[in-house]
Amino acid sequence: MSALLEVRGLKTHFDTRAGMVKAVDGIDFTLDAGEVLGLVGESGSGKTVASFSILGLIDPPGRVVEGSIRFKGEELVGAPVARMRQLRGREIAMVFQDPMMTLTPVLRIETQMVETILAHEKVSKKAARDRAISVLARVGIPSPEDRIRAYPHQFSGGMRQRVAIAIALLHSPALILADEPTTALDVTIQGQIIAEMQKLVAETGTAMVWVSHDLAVVETIADTVAVMYAGRIVEHGPSAEVIGNPAHPYTEGLLNSIPSRTTPGQRLNQIPGMAPSVLHLPPGCPFAPRCRHAIPACATPPPVQYVGAGHMARCLAPLSREVAS
Repeated sequence: MSALLEVRGLKTHFDTRAGMVKAVDGIDFTLDAGEVLGLVGESGSGKTVASFSILGLIDPPGRVVEGSIRFKGEELVGAPVARMRQLRGREIAMVFQDPMMTLTPVLRIETQMVETILAHEKVSKKAARDRAISVLARVGIPSPEDRIRAYPHQFSGGMRQRVAIAIALLHSPALILADEPTTALDVTIQGQIIAEMQKLVAETGTAMVWVSHDLAVVETIADTVAVMYAGRIVEHGPSAEVIGNPAHPYTEGLLNSIPSRTTPGQRLNQIPGMAPSVLHLPPGCPFAPRCRHAIPACATPPPVQYVGAGHMARCLAPLSREVAS
């Protein structure tokens, strides 16, 4: 049985006055129904551009220049605009970091949810409203029959994000792309949102790509993890394996930067320097200038090496590993 989502050799570039920005530069991953993939990396690593590419939301000066995105066996790269509009919201939904990117401030929640349903289905307004109320209740909105008539500004940040998640769930999509949906929330609300998303995935079998810079969050929700750096996936494998036994020095650096993994009173063992500009990547491994394990041979492009079942690292010498044959 084929995967729900297959991304192969995806390259998304942007033409700028300064040159060609290779925001996503050849990534591969698959996602099965009911699976959660954590797509992790620093700001500028290309993870958000990758999710926008899947949805067909890349506009000039950006474009998908190469690769394949197959959803339920259907090729999305080069698909007609009308077809992508049919898929967005109904089959593939997105939850943004800022819920105000999803919600229109001058319209009631009721109007926005009902119109979202009617854009894809021929049902009565009453049936659409009833479904909207039901979904609001499912994501933990109290008194949904009353709150549905409120405007976005009448909700707290956490409640607005729940509404945004509810809108994404209106058509029971097969795939949800969640772009750092808990970053702007406090820790308590963040935990509640993650718990709600885990419950929904378990109940509905929806697959999800969870985009984040925070491995501590991804560890709690993802089945598999793909770590991005400078537009490429540098490590990919089962969540417990990647986080518990990282093979790439960049993954190790991200984990060392998590405060909860540091002894109280000690300085964080952060990654030195900054991520390189994708306009001017160093030769060979782009992480080499920041890597404490770098050797002269890292000036050549690193190979993809498998260090375990389904666990790969794009590194010349994966950390403390025997490369699988």
